Amino acid sequence: MKKYYSILAGFIILVGLWIIIPPLLHEEEPEAEPAQPPFVVEEQAVSLMISAVGDVMVHKPQIPAQYDPETDTYNFDNNFAYVKKYIEMADLALCNLETTFAGGNYTGYPVFNAPESLAEALKKAGFDVALTANNHIMDKGISGMKRTLEIAREAGLKTAGTHLDGEKDFTILEVKNVKIGIVAYLYETPIIDSIPTINGNEVSSDAWALLNTFNYNTLDEDLLKVQQSIQNARADGAEIIICYFHWGEEYQRSPNEYQQYMAREAAGYGADVIFASHPHVIQGMEMLSDETTGREVPVFYSMGNFISNQRTETLDNRYTEQGIIARVQLEYMKSTRQVRSAKMDVIPIWVDKYKKNGKDVYAVIPLDEGLAENPSLAESGHLSRAEQALTDIRDLLGEEYIRTIE
Repeated sequence: MKKYYSILAGFIILVGLWIIIPPLLHEEEPEAEPAQPPFVVEEQAVSLMISAVGDVMVHKPQIPAQYDPETDTYNFDNNFAYVKKYIEMADLALCNLETTFAGGNYTGYPVFNAPESLAEALKKAGFDVALTANNHIMDKGISGMKRTLEIAREAGLKTAGTHLDGEKDFTILEVKNVKIGIVAYLYETPIIDSIPTINGNEVSSDAWALLNTFNYNTLDEDLLKVQQSIQNARADGAEIIICYFHWGEEYQRSPNEYQQYMAREAAGYGADVIFASHPHVIQGMEMLSDETTGREVPVFYSMGNFISNQRTETLDNRYTEQGIIARVQLEYMKSTRQVRSAKMDVIPIWVDKYKKNGKDVYAVIPLDEGLAENPSLAESGHLSRAEQALTDIRDLLGEEYIRTIE
């Protein structure tokens, strides 16, 4: 009987397991959650502020003004004290160095040769690049040109427009992980006895190979050199191209047909920004637009003088006292290697000059919201002249481009 109950119990257990286990074995797995799309980080444009100024000149009266007899040294730092903050705002700042650092005796016009400490002062003021493509770079010959590059570079400035033996005819810098190429060219003066000249000075073939030049008489042919420089810079990795031209007619406040033609050609070659100087006065600015692609290229036809002794008292021309800090705000997309947007404006500037303790004082004054409280103007009594400069610049360029408040 016990055996019977044992068999019956075992049978019941087997039936129970048969009822319970199969559903467990065949229980459907829960449906998988739908796959989530991969997390994509939207690319942010690289924002770049690029600034440039016009002619940095050292005329004869400026040399003793910067001399300290106690230390027997020259110091130009005070010239730029009031504009330093605006230069330093830029991610990249350029200036036209219209003098040489040839050593020996320091001289002004017509053969410029400035104290080397000017290079250090420009670097301290916030400049990154000294443009040497101008009509005074050969004032002291090939040795002076080469030494100018060496002194500027020792001070921490990059150079563009002239180069040393074996170097390329463009310069590339990396800013915010973006490679920016700088291509700079100056105008030639007429040939003398089959020898090319710059500013009327004969230039040897050895020196000529180290200059970036164009001639108005062979402009279309020479623009091919500009195009080639831009292409070579691109091939060398440049993502953005800045062109600088030393061109135009002195003291004329509007660009001529050559300047406008060259600007359009350079933009067509791939220049993203065009800065320029030489007239010693401000000329107009415009945004060139490609109707097909929508691409926009800012052009500053002349940024005027940044600092010089040219003024009402020396030339009877108040416009030579005026200049601009030209500014371009670019939004650059690295994935497409394209400038997404470009904006342009200027900070107006004026060169003050006055006597203090029997010595000339020069200062570049930003025509900003602090104009009435500027210490230099308070010392010189030249507020009205600075205000007139601001009015002149507004009338020439248009209110929409003027920045006087940061």
